Amino acid sequence: MPRFTDEDNALLEELGVDADEKPTGQAPHVERVIAGFEDIQRFVAEKGHPPRHGEEHDIFERLYAVRLDRLRALEECRAILLPLDHQGLLADPAAPAASAPEELDDDALLAELGVTAEAPDIGELRHVRSAAERRQTEEIANRQRCEDFDRFKPLFQQVQAELDSGLRQTIRFERKSEIAPERFYILGGQKAYVAAMEEPFTNEHGNIDARLRVVFDNGTESNLLMRSLQKALQQDPSGRRIVDPSAGPLFADYSEDGDEASGTVYVLRSKSDHPMVAANRQVVHKIGVTGGDVERRLAAARLDPTFLMADVEVVATYKLFNINRSRLENVIHRIFSPARLDIEIKDRFGNPIAPKEWFLIPLLAVDQAVEKIRDGTIKDYVYDPKTATLKSGV
Repeated sequence: MPRFTDEDNALLEELGVDADEKPTGQAPHVERVIAGFEDIQRFVAEKGHPPRHGEEHDIFERLYAVRLDRLRALEECRAILLPLDHQGLLADPAAPAASAPEELDDDALLAELGVTAEAPDIGELRHVRSAAERRQTEEIANRQRCEDFDRFKPLFQQVQAELDSGLRQTIRFERKSEIAPERFYILGGQKAYVAAMEEPFTNEHGNIDARLRVVFDNGTESNLLMRSLQKALQQDPSGRRIVDPSAGPLFADYSEDGDEASGTVYVLRSKSDHPMVAANRQVVHKIGVTGGDVERRLAAARLDPTFLMADVEVVATYKLFNINRSRLENVIHRIFSPARLDIEIKDRFGNPIAPKEWFLIPLLAVDQAVEKIRDGTIKDYVYDPKTATLKSGV
């Protein structure tokens, strides 16, 4: 028996092959016939009746019905399967054949089952999945009613409202994406919330795994393994993760291959002689995001009420890549809203203006916020004016 390295096991797992499954010593075509029959047996155990023909039934039931007819008709298959037929399926004459089996020779009948006389590579088998694939599919599909869904319904409503407003967005779930508790995903067109994660463990392939409680927005839930959910999200063409626009490494001093610079977050200090500003100059800051040159943006500051009709000093800048600027600016302003500067000035025509982008915050708090944006945890924090720091709001 070949010995597999850790790297081999990881590769086999990604392919859906269970390296721990022991060889049976049977011919490949025999194993395939048994695997196909086991699919039918699972259907009967779940539904309580043999698969039936007819367009009123779903496609999988009709496929199983045709397969069962073929298995009944082939004496070689009956001989293989009779010792395994604890449900009496092979002896049941009730289901009519879709077409007369005697009209096909053995090779054609085997072809209908997805098995050729030459016993091709198992990767060519039709309608018969590996044991690992079957276990994964069954685990994902095995859902039950969520008895305490009232606890989670407001969370789904909130995340949908945030998606509608643009505060959150969805990103394609890729292989390197992580599963974490209290995060939302989209699987099979439904929003999924990881309500709990048990203690991680190392599975038989040497990979980290954990048992999850996943609640879906249709009021059902499933108890499944983290790696099963990861694979299901990867294989689902519409599999997504729902993220806050601040999630992920948004800022860097360099751009990696494929990145496109999106702009700059800037922090300004005003040179205004307004009494409120003059008395608190070291903690009065304006935070903005621009896609252009910062200095050019500030050239006419003394004529712009947004800049308090005065020159300004740039005290910090942060380059950002691949980010929606308006969304990011909204997030920053929302975090610091408890410390928004309440000030009114007159523009050059004498009209009163109340700028909204100035805050009574120390520069250290801005640095702290940028770090939280970088590591994707900014949504969990609020600004506390009493301590002049960010605090967990969870």
